[in-house]
Amino acid sequence: MLWILTWVDLGRGIWEWYNGTAVLYVDLVTPLIVGVTMAIAAFFIYYDRLKGVRTSGLLTIYWILFLLTWALVFRTKVEQIQNGGLTTGEVMRIVTFFISYACVIAHFLMSFFVDLPPAYEPQKLNTSPQESASFISHMFFEWFSKMIMLGYKNPLVDNDLWDLIPDDKSGRISRRFNKTWSAEKAKYKNLLFTALNSSIKIDSNYLHSPWRKKGKPSLFKAMVRVFGPYYFLGSLLKVVSDLLTFVSPQLLSALILFTSNNAPVWQGYMLAVLLFVTAILQSIVLQQYFHVCFTVGMRMRSAVVGAVYRKAMVLSNSARKESTVGEVVNLMSVDAQRFMDLMTYLNTVWSGPFQIILAMYFLWQYLGAAVLAGLGVMLLLIPINALIARKTHQLQVRQMKLKDERIKLMNEILNGIKVLKMYAWEMSFKDKVKAIRDKELDVLRTAAYLNAVGSFTWVSAPFLVSLTTFAVYVLSDSSHILTAQKAFVSLSLFNILRFPLVMLPAVIAAIVQASVSMTRLSKFLAGDELDPDAVDHSPTAHGEVVEVDNATFTWGKKDEPILKNINLSVPSGSLVAVVGQVGTGKSSLISALLGDMDKVEGYVSVKGSIAYVAQQAWIQNLTVQDNILFGKPFDPCLYHQTVDACELKEDFDMLPAGDQTEIGERGINLSGGQKQRVSIARAVYQDADVYLFDDPLSAVDAHVGKNIFDNVLGPRGCLKNKTRLLVTHGVSFLPQVDRIVVLVGGRVSEIGHYDELLEKNGAFAEFLRNYANHEDSESTDEEDVPPSSPPPIFEEELEPDVDADETASSDVIARRNRTIQFKRQRTRTSSSDHCKSGKLRRRKTDRDIDIKAQQKKKDDKLITTETAETGNIKLSVALSYMRSVGYLICSTIALAYCLQNAAQVGSSIWLSQWSTDPLNPDGTQNGTATRLGVYGALGMTQALMVLGSSFSMSYGSVVASTLLHSKMLVRIFRAPMSFFDTTPLGRIVNRFSKDIYLIDEVIPRCFTGLLMTGFQCLSTFVVIVYSTPIFAVVVVPLLILYYFVQRFYIRTSRQLKRLESISRSPIYSHFSETIAGVSTIRAYGLQKSFMKQNEIKLDTNQMAYYPNIVSNRWLALRLELVGNLIVLFAAIFAVVEKGKINDGIVGLSISYSLQITMMLNWLVRQASELETNIVAVERVEEYSSVVQEAELVIDGSRPPSHWPAEGSIKFEDYSTRYREGLDLVVKNITIHINGGEKVGIVGRTGAGKSSMTLALFRIIESASGRISIDGLPISNMGLQDLRSKLSIIPQDPVLFSGSLRMNLDPFEEYRDSELWDALEHSHLKDYVTSLSEKLEHEVTEGGENLSVGQRQLVCLARALLRKSKILVLDEATAAVDLETDDLIQATIREQFSDCTTFTIAHRLNTIMDSTRVLVLDAGKVAEFDTPDNLLQAKGIFFSMAKDAGLA
Repeated sequence: MLWILTWVDLGRGIWEWYNGTAVLYVDLVTPLIVGVTMAIAAFFIYYDRLKGVRTSGLLTIYWILFLLTWALVFRTKVEQIQNGGLTTGEVMRIVTFFISYACVIAHFLMSFFVDLPPAYEPQKLNTSPQESASFISHMFFEWFSKMIMLGYKNPLVDNDLWDLIPDDKSGRISRRFNKTWSAEKAKYKNLLFTALNSSIKIDSNYLHSPWRKKGKPSLFKAMVRVFGPYYFLGSLLKVVSDLLTFVSPQLLSALILFTSNNAPVWQGYMLAVLLFVTAILQSIVLQQYFHVCFTVGMRMRSAVVGAVYRKAMVLSNSARKESTVGEVVNLMSVDAQRFMDLMTYLNTVWSGPFQIILAMYFLWQYLGAAVLAGLGVMLLLIPINALIARKTHQLQVRQMKLKDERIKLMNEILNGIKVLKMYAWEMSFKDKVKAIRDKELDVLRTAAYLNAVGSFTWVSAPFLVSLTTFAVYVLSDSSHILTAQKAFVSLSLFNILRFPLVMLPAVIAAIVQASVSMTRLSKFLAGDELDPDAVDHSPTAHGEVVEVDNATFTWGKKDEPILKNINLSVPSGSLVAVVGQVGTGKSSLISALLGDMDKVEGYVSVKGSIAYVAQQAWIQNLTVQDNILFGKPFDPCLYHQTVDACELKEDFDMLPAGDQTEIGERGINLSGGQKQRVSIARAVYQDADVYLFDDPLSAVDAHVGKNIFDNVLGPRGCLKNKTRLLVTHGVSFLPQVDRIVVLVGGRVSEIGHYDELLEKNGAFAEFLRNYANHEDSESTDEEDVPPSSPPPIFEEELEPDVDADETASSDVIARRNRTIQFKRQRTRTSSSDHCKSGKLRRRKTDRDIDIKAQQKKKDDKLITTETAETGNIKLSVALSYMRSVGYLICSTIALAYCLQNAAQVGSSIWLSQWSTDPLNPDGTQNGTATRLGVYGALGMTQALMVLGSSFSMSYGSVVASTLLHSKMLVRIFRAPMSFFDTTPLGRIVNRFSKDIYLIDEVIPRCFTGLLMTGFQCLSTFVVIVYSTPIFAVVVVPLLILYYFVQRFYIRTSRQLKRLESISRSPIYSHFSETIAGVSTIRAYGLQKSFMKQNEIKLDTNQMAYYPNIVSNRWLALRLELVGNLIVLFAAIFAVVEKGKINDGIVGLSISYSLQITMMLNWLVRQASELETNIVAVERVEEYSSVVQEAELVIDGSRPPSHWPAEGSIKFEDYSTRYREGLDLVVKNITIHINGGEKVGIVGRTGAGKSSMTLALFRIIESASGRISIDGLPISNMGLQDLRSKLSIIPQDPVLFSGSLRMNLDPFEEYRDSELWDALEHSHLKDYVTSLSEKLEHEVTEGGENLSVGQRQLVCLARALLRKSKILVLDEATAAVDLETDDLIQATIREQFSDCTTFTIAHRLNTIMDSTRVLVLDAGKVAEFDTPDNLLQAKGIFFSMAKDAGLA
């Protein structure tokens, strides 16, 4: 219609012109232009609908401009009607105009709404309203009001959060970034290739050559390519905002002139309205700019976290040595956060100088050459700021290194906390952390004082510039008079100067910090990766299924080869065993086949899919079932066959929710054997082509290991048709394997069948004869089924009671008869029937589990969900922080800011009075020097007060950081093991990394900002009310409006911050878990699946973070609207009071009102930022009040220094559980062990063997009964006194990154000779002597550069050094070969001959020489006697010995 009406007007004009009627050119040109624009608008409307665009910003702006410009035409048309005498043509034009204007208004109103979504677009749940918001809603963030209202009514929960829009999802962002980063690295490789072709020798000189510098991949360039275009949009918005900033001083100048001349009143009101409109436009543009910046920062974080996670999956071993888990977590948390923080103000780098140039230009108009004096002051301040920035950079680098070192140590400590407690080392390691923290705090303190000096220069800079400029202006010429217009317009321009002058040093510091982070991140992302082509997985690869031809492998390109000249061929369907002593390279061979080692030369191929079982089982924090399925669909038949084959059914019956029981982080609530069997079941369920087993049977009981071998690995097992490579120390299995590979010193010594190796009569044959003399009779006696009818586990269903009978029954013959009978019946059953029965039984099992789960699920959930506090931040949290800072310091800071603002108000009023001083007849003023001197003194007072408050805040914040960290550290180290069992490691690390970072750096800044802006807002209201008392009438309504806006916001913002904090921890927990099992993940080819899980967790976190940044924009815009109303009222009251107040007062009032918009905005932002970030104090306080273990030392109840003298131990009706609410794991045990006795402890996995040792160390406390050592109840003494007198060689050897000496003697208590003696007796001396650095040999994180067996021997050396009267060996030799095991047992018999020893072992031969053997069953004593008597009794021990070939 609009288009038709414009052409009607044009046609009417042409017709009149043709008929000779006088027609104005505007009546012809206007319809033509409007018609063309309407046609273009119609095209865009049609085009947007075609493309599915539901709202158009371009069209909305078009209708707004149309509406505003035609408002003037509307006034003209109304005046024409009022004047009368209209011609027919004019009447027609007026009619068409009013119709057209009505249509324009209708179009404008319709732009508030959006079109319906396209019919083909699928409907999504929980979609963000942002996707369907109109352009105007986007501009005012009105689409977010729904969440603000929701958060105001009820505390927000996860389900209230909206899904991210597609452009913000981490998957899309990560793919774009990785593609760009890969292209950047490829470009570097191409340049390197060019350099090689240019005959540049690759030597040390190349590292400094132009090719190297030019060819280095640039992470910065990659980020610019990915995020630059959208960020450039923000830069354009910043230009518009900066230009609008300088409109206000010009309007202020006009308003001051208006009050001093006889201009009509309407001009004053028009200036007031223009001032208001300009401020609103600037607010909208500025908030959109900030929204773009924060969104880019968020996307950048997604890219960084995703890239770091992906890189960690493929990082080479040499690169992993350079980056510990703690350092990488810091990359994902602290460094990513620095990029986010920088994005907000990065544009200040060019915007600051741009604003300074514009401000100086306008100041020149008022003050002339005197401005150059101010410019000189700014130039003088540049080197000072540069010096501060350079020093800040140095401190930043040091602080990040110390932070990495602290987090790395904390990560290792938390991983080995149980062992630390058993060694009674936790307080000593706490001191190690504290020592690093003290160094970090020294750096932090220096940086804080440096920032205080920076604050002094920031506050002084604008004042010094204005003082110098005014002084030069009035003193250079007596005719230079400082009028109100010059003074306050200049002051408003100086206020504009304040922001770039303040922010430029801060931005420079942020850039410095980000550059450090960029360097760290770039180094990590450019690190060496594993060669994906090291192992040929092609189905057409030559040779057998597993083929290794003359291959040499190393763990690092610069390291010595571990495996040399390996030749190995494994035919399809065969079972190959790999044997050798500790450290000969058995596990390394498996790693080489997985592609985890660097291949120096040779060829390796593995055809088909791989399943891998690591020597140390890797278990996820999921249910047992999910760990077994490992991403594969659930198949009831296959699942239950797998569970039965891996001897897991009885364990499921013991677990509180069966196979739906959640396994804790690192498998904390499973025994070592259970973890390993779950790991084996995971491999079996995958139904892969090639199976690699890295000595998994050493962690399970001997009879269970035999059953698993028979049912899974052996020639009659369910994997009999698969290709299997088994690293083992168990020689009882060797006769049943197809081939044996013997490794000696990293080389293949012998390959052959069991009989072949015996016939060679070599050293290995001698070794076999020593340890396999019972094999023949044992294998014959134990044969249940003839070879012609093997039990195909995967085709037939095992009877549920078989496993239980095999374990619990003491009647071995009856058990065997039942088993044989059942197996014969089973052979006549079809596999389809069994799958059906499996499904039926599955339903029954599920039903039983569901009943249990419904009753106990909440109570039995192991890993507690991190809960979000709701409601207001408790006053106690703020008071706790203030108490940590010190109430005296807090009072000093508040007083200093109060005095600073009083001086600022005084200087402004003084300037106002100065500008209205009467002129002398010759045009000069009296008392200029006095005015200038007082003005300068008041300004210096401001700067000094800021300096004092900044130093006080710096000192107090470091004191608070020290106290809060120290308190949490002590409480965490003193927490019971039940706390670590139920709390993910990532959650604790998050407290010590991100939350401590917030307390160290962010919260002090927020406190400072809140006090500064709070006092500035108060002083602004005081000045405006002083200038125009009538303004007091609107102050209260405006403050009420302001209060309601910020209260609406804070409730939502606070809860969003809490939800964001909670959803952040799983990212780090998942990452730590992934790093621990990265070899397993790569082996199964599940990298993409885990990356997807990481993206989901990251998106969950961003779903809370993104609304948080939008809520800030929502608030800022509405607060600025309130502030703009203050500007409007101040200007209107100045117009109303014209003639009653002088122009100096007007300038004072309006110049201050122009600041209030930003001040109110910053006040609420600082208040909300403080309230949301002080959650960190809340979270640290939470972990500073965790339940504690018993006292380390109990005065008055300390044992004698020589205790225990005998080592006798007495259990009296003793029962215990892992934590309150769980079932008893040790039940009513009553035994007495004499001093010096050697007691072996055996029993099925989960029988309570390890629980007894934990009870002895009081890792778990008594539920009833007591334990006494040498007649002293251990419950009455301190934990330090108890644990320091006991020694343990734990089931899972724990080593820390550092030297070998540090791992043996962390606190330098022993001489070198004692260390070498311990190494000799633990059979490590030869190995350590062969190392280039001997005792200073660097052990990597977790001891990964030592084999598991070597780590176990280091633990033995620790025990030898301690020389305790009581020694516990918790499956201490499970990971070593039998020969080494014999040597260790001999060492223990010799060195601990007069000690009481507990030996938990899966290999019964290690306890056959024990004084007595304790047999546990379901937590109770089943048998307790000498080995000979137990064998004669033909009970459970006899059954186990028979299975092991020892009876």
